[in-house]
Amino acid sequence: MRVEAYIPTELLRPFIKAYRIVESEVEMTNRILPGASLVVAFRYKGQVSYVSEQKEELLPTSTISGLRKSVRLIHYLQDSATIIVQFKETGAKAFFNEPLHELFEESISLDAFVKRHTIAMIEERLAEAQNNIQRIAIIEQFLLSRLDSRIPDRLISTAVEIIHSTKGAIKIKELADTLYISNDAFEKRFRKIVGTSPKQFSSIIRMEAIVRQKQQAESLAGIAFNAGYYDQPHFNKDFKLFTGQTPTAFYKSPDFW
Repeated sequence: MRVEAYIPTELLRPFIKAYRIVESEVEMTNRILPGASLVVAFRYKGQVSYVSEQKEELLPTSTISGLRKSVRLIHYLQDSATIIVQFKETGAKAFFNEPLHELFEESISLDAFVKRHTIAMIEERLAEAQNNIQRIAIIEQFLLSRLDSRIPDRLISTAVEIIHSTKGAIKIKELADTLYISNDAFEKRFRKIVGTSPKQFSSIIRMEAIVRQKQQAESLAGIAFNAGYYDQPHFNKDFKLFTGQTPTAFYKSPDFW
């Protein structure tokens, strides 16, 4: 598998982290850990499926995926290629007015948010493009045409920064008080902008921080305790949901993208 990353144009940088072009020359299955931001994917070649214990489900050519707390297995047929738009945590709302929290743990066709003829035109142009620079230009033209607000929500952006800085170990009531907003108003505003509740978002950030440690010199019990888990079975359950593996198996396995 080959992955190339591209930086967004300056006007889109407040809203988009990066573009990634994922190309698979051979058939393979890749393990994708949960992330803290919404993603849009445009497949312009081959076939890509979501694999679960029950079935293998073909993903739409153009897909929008919400935040999630569980690992996903993605199966790529030989000679498949996809452009992935990774939004910043507060960025997707600038392009989509729909309730993003309804996408939590879901991946659906992008035409639920964008007119089908627009999506069809983008898919056709991507398939005809001669190189990745042309493909990124097509995606950026689409995104710029949908950019509704050029100023991210500063209060929610600050909340996201605090959650990151504490590695998810902060009480939501305490966070709302810090931002001088009522808890109910904060919850609604956060869910509208980010696509999930602040509590669920904090849980994702907390597990991301745990995974990045790759155990180092700490024991599993020490990692769990330092992350705020006082119940080892609870930690093991959340960890396996997030990575698809037990902590012991994960820390012994090679790194994956």
